[in-house]
Amino acid sequence: MPKKKLHSNIEDHNGIRISYHEKVCAERMKTLFNKIDSMNKDMKNLRDDISELKDYANKSKGGFKLLMILGSLLAAALGYFKYNG
Repeated sequence: MPKKKLHSNIEDHNGIRISYHEKVCAERMKTLFNKIDSMNKDMKNLRDDISELKDYANKSKGGFKLLMILGSLLAAALGYFKYNG
């Protein structure tokens, strides 16, 4: 009978080790999921920032085009009146 008890103790010990391992793995998975959620939020914030920068850049391009058109019209008008002959 002592062998049975020894075998039973080993199974109990292995069960405790597996239980501890599962607990450690569960904690690691929880940490990983939290990190992944955090990275997803950071990526969303970066996408929003890039979108805002693109909007600003497009507005700047529009302003630059407007200034170019006005400058061209002003240069054409000055050239016409100054060198009209």
